[in-house]
Amino acid sequence: MKIRFLSRASDELAEAVHYYNEQRPGLGNELLSELDSTLATMEAFPSAWPVIRNDVRRALLARFPYGVLYRANESEITVAAFMDLRSDPKDIDTV
Repeated sequence: MKIRFLSRASDELAEAVHYYNEQRPGLGNELLSELDSTLATMEAFPSAWPVIRNDVRRALLARFPYGVLYRANESEITVAAFMDLRSDPKDIDTV
């Protein structure tokens, strides 16, 4: 199954990686590694996480306070946002 990141999600991910690498060199790479693990699980079980609004699901990272907001169909997972869970929950309205 193909995984596609919308530009918003890519930008949010790049910002998070940059932030964590500034906190400690290599920590952003650890975030990417955890995201890779989450994406692999999403590929295997795209319906595993709950629907939070309409057809948008949220997968949570275990170690970092982020959620992957996505839509899935038979052929593709579209990542709409890489959301800092400490942010305002009203931001989900823009996904």
